[in-house]
Amino acid sequence: MKERTLRILEFNKIKDKVEKYAITSSGKEMVHSLKPCKSIYEVEKKLEETNEALELLITKGAPPFEGLYDTREAIERAGKGGVLTPEQLLKIGGMLRVSRRFKEYMNRKDDEIAYKNLEDLAYILTPVKSLENDIETAIISEEEISDKASATLYNIRRSLKEKNSSVREKINSIVRSNSKYLQDAIYTMRGERYVLPVKAEYKGAVQGLVHDQSSTGATLFIEPLSLVNLNNEIKELMLKEKAEIERILTALSAKVTEHINECVNNSKILTELDFIFAKGKYASAINALKPNVSKDRSFEIFGAKHPLINPKEVVPSDVFLGRDFTTLMITGPNTGGKTVTLKTVGLLHLMALSGLLIPAKDGSTIGFFKEIYADIGDEQSIEQSLSTFSSHMTNIVSILEKADRDSLIIIDELGSGTDPAEGAALAISIIEELKSRDSRVMVTTHYSELKGYALNTEGVENASVEFDVETLRPTYRLLIGIPGKSNAFEISRRLGLNDDVIFKAKEYMSKDNLQFEDLIRDLQEKSIIANNNAREARILKEQAEKLKIEYDQKLAKINKVREKAYEEARQEAKNIISNAKDEADEIVKAIRELERMGIAEGGRNRLEEERKKLKDSLEAKEAALRIAREEKGEAITKVTLGMEAMLPSLNQRVVIISMPDNKGEVQVEAGIMKINVKLKDLRKVDDVPVKKEKKKRELKLNTKSIESRIDLRGMDSEEACYRTDKYLDEAYMCNLGEVTVVHGKGTGVLRKAINDMLKRHPHVKSYRLGVYGEGGDGVTIVELK
Repeated sequence: MKERTLRILEFNKIKDKVEKYAITSSGKEMVHSLKPCKSIYEVEKKLEETNEALELLITKGAPPFEGLYDTREAIERAGKGGVLTPEQLLKIGGMLRVSRRFKEYMNRKDDEIAYKNLEDLAYILTPVKSLENDIETAIISEEEISDKASATLYNIRRSLKEKNSSVREKINSIVRSNSKYLQDAIYTMRGERYVLPVKAEYKGAVQGLVHDQSSTGATLFIEPLSLVNLNNEIKELMLKEKAEIERILTALSAKVTEHINECVNNSKILTELDFIFAKGKYASAINALKPNVSKDRSFEIFGAKHPLINPKEVVPSDVFLGRDFTTLMITGPNTGGKTVTLKTVGLLHLMALSGLLIPAKDGSTIGFFKEIYADIGDEQSIEQSLSTFSSHMTNIVSILEKADRDSLIIIDELGSGTDPAEGAALAISIIEELKSRDSRVMVTTHYSELKGYALNTEGVENASVEFDVETLRPTYRLLIGIPGKSNAFEISRRLGLNDDVIFKAKEYMSKDNLQFEDLIRDLQEKSIIANNNAREARILKEQAEKLKIEYDQKLAKINKVREKAYEEARQEAKNIISNAKDEADEIVKAIRELERMGIAEGGRNRLEEERKKLKDSLEAKEAALRIAREEKGEAITKVTLGMEAMLPSLNQRVVIISMPDNKGEVQVEAGIMKINVKLKDLRKVDDVPVKKEKKKRELKLNTKSIESRIDLRGMDSEEACYRTDKYLDEAYMCNLGEVTVVHGKGTGVLRKAINDMLKRHPHVKSYRLGVYGEGGDGVTIVELK
């Protein structure tokens, strides 16, 4: 997008306002670099992110960003192995705390709405509770290390307090005994050592080391000899304290380096979240909402307000363009709001295309434009000796060089600054050129010739800003479909001009011209009512169609649930009969054992008969179940390689991997098995698979046979991902809560491939790299759902 367009439409002022809501300097930098997106997919994604932030602010309140700072410099220093300052460590600790608290903030309850984009970002955050706790325990402020940081530091500081107490007691005694030699009966510090302020003439009376003297030379600061050893011990303890603090900071910095990947990742994600919520907070401040985005470059903005005008004074306008006409010609008196309307449309498009919500009514739609060109205001240059007309024409020439079908053109006072006849002709010619390129155009003008042009030209529509003749003030309301009227006679009469003069003035004008204006205005007023009614009817129709689609989907879902219930009932019946058969087999087995022991065969024959009845019943139920499955689906007539199908006999989806042979059989892939089946036994599947509800897991496998770790070292990425996927399925079925994936350190390629797979795996709740004692960066600890 052109910088000149951003400047003219005052987009930078919007960014300045959004920037105030960002917490970190890195978030402010993202706001400062905010520009319109280059694809409609990106626009819709950014708008949805901002809308999710706004809804979260309304439903859950402000996100837990307290203590969040820009940690890029500190993390970069730690990444190079440097020792961090207490201030830098505090910021990293705060960042980790915010990461953890934001994940908790985004945890969704069963009845809460999903916020897909922000939940995805929160999922990537990796809390490092151990490092967060270590920093919080060790550092109190930017300049103070806690006594709890280490036992050594605690002992050193305790000894310091004891030594200082002893020195103060002793020096107080010395002060009392030598008060007549001192300037004041006090002691002081010089170079972190206790000294006495001795009068210069008595320097020989107090034995000790001279450390300093006053500016006048009348006072010498002497350390008594009896305190030298104590002061030396205090100095030694202070040096030990300093060394221990350096050791603590070095150890904490090393822990940050150990978790550098998590810190870098969390810092980037939190900066992105800070940026998104800054947009959401600004949207809340201006009462904005998420617009729709049209691909056909048409737009309908209802109740559009300029965000930089006082909300108590701004007048909302309905503006639409692109469906019935592609060019809008706005006429009307000066100070009537024509220029504000142009700026509002341009600025709201820039905001929406940048992912910002706009101050408008629900149902508003903006068009996706790759470029917006604006020529608004008098930008004549004294240095270039350009007149107003020359300045505007220079800008328009630049616009004509690049404008195309993906452009929105906004021009204020087209053709002004020159002879009216020539200016009007030039304006029409420019509009025709832009129309031929299928651009979307909004212009303002004073030329009455352009009103007639708009009336007689397809794709061009008149509009005007309303003017209240009674109050002699503009209402700033935009009236699309009605050309502007000068109202010169009415305004002059209200201002006190004699009626005779006005009557004579009308005589100088053509009667046809007067009647034409009145007729046109009457027709256009009726036309605008009809258009508004048609537009409202279209909106209602679209809403009705949307509701119909929703209810059709709900009905289809209900039918699927019903079929699923029938299927589960049949399956349950089969399980009951199967269990009964197993029990019968056990009884028969017991009878045979009794027979060997001499029991008569009568009971055995009876049980065999009952067992046969159960077996026949089971087979009948299975056949009925298979027939029900077959009847439910549609037979496949046309086969394509790779298509999915349902195999009723296995009640499983399969993939067809061969064409039918002369026996009418095809080869299908069911999981890891490949089998041949009759094509007539396969059934078509729905395009959209129905998600099965999660059921409580039952212990199906022997947990002793599944280890809690898998070693992938020596494998390539593809094999490792396959093995890990299979292993996670088995671990999930065995109810293992946490497993270890060993991939080694190496070049990091295998670790990256495994982590990428874990992000998308349905059984994975969270994952992290191992810590000291677990294998470090060579392993990944996976928590299963």
